[in-house]
Amino acid sequence: MRWYDLGMKRFALFAILCYSAFCVAQAPAQLSAPNPMQPPDFVKQGQQMIRDGKPDDALALYEHILRKSPDSVPALNAAGTVLDLEGKGDEARKHFARAIAIANSPEAKASAQRAMAMSYAFERNCGKAVEYEQQVFDYYGTKPDFFEQGEIADETARVCLDADDLDAAEKWYKIGHDTGLKEPGIKAARQDVWAFRWEHAQARIAARRGNKDEAQKHVAAAKAILDKGNIPEQTPFFPYLQAYVAFYSGDYKASLAGFQQSDQSNPFIQCMTAETYEKLGDKEKAKDYYKKASLAASHNPPAAYAVPLAKKKLASM
Repeated sequence: MRWYDLGMKRFALFAILCYSAFCVAQAPAQLSAPNPMQPPDFVKQGQQMIRDGKPDDALALYEHILRKSPDSVPALNAAGTVLDLEGKGDEARKHFARAIAIANSPEAKASAQRAMAMSYAFERNCGKAVEYEQQVFDYYGTKPDFFEQGEIADETARVCLDADDLDAAEKWYKIGHDTGLKEPGIKAARQDVWAFRWEHAQARIAARRGNKDEAQKHVAAAKAILDKGNIPEQTPFFPYLQAYVAFYSGDYKASLAGFQQSDQSNPFIQCMTAETYEKLGDKEKAKDYYKKASLAASHNPPAAYAVPLAKKKLASM
């Protein structure tokens, strides 16, 4: 889902403050128009360094900026992102804490809190991530903006699912669904998006719990919502769902086929593809996909799942 797991307005704001690559979360795509605002050139330079396998150079660049401008929020968040990607969460969170402390608006503070939540996601710490996501959720409640609250709730759920806290994931996906539907004057297509997300989530959770039949019922329900024709932009997220359920049901050939039809630039998809190849006994292809996932430059749930796991796997291969 641009879920995945991570509307575009919220993601744009997060990119402005966290300067990660655009986040594709495994859930329905966001419905708002993209924000044209872009990060500073030095942030984009650093991101390319990360993708080129040179995170130390990126961090050196950001630290150079911070020596000149200690209160640069873009540099603080960019440096924190690199540190999380390098598995140095304690150091990363010092930067995010500073960004929270100097935030000059409630919206900026909420975005920095979201960055802090993602830092804990890199350590698969559902509880601490929820602590900060809750603050962001509450901020949007003051507006009120039910759509954005639903987005944050779904992101929180995604973090907890990837951290193996299935009960917390189910709770937050339900909150996201129910909150999103409170949007005044909500259109039928938007209702279908929330319904699709909820079925998508329930299928994945059921698969993780080993309930194959229940998972397939939710897969079928998700497909029925797509077949109504109101949300064609969500169709690309269905192969991912099929692949995910197949993987946790032990059908690795079907899983591979589904992941190969999914977004190949998404580090989560890359990592799951690698895991599937491992299950099929093809370690060389698994290694190739782990390498791709390990080079993610984003600071979002897909990268939080993929980067630490990919690096751990590569170290043992």
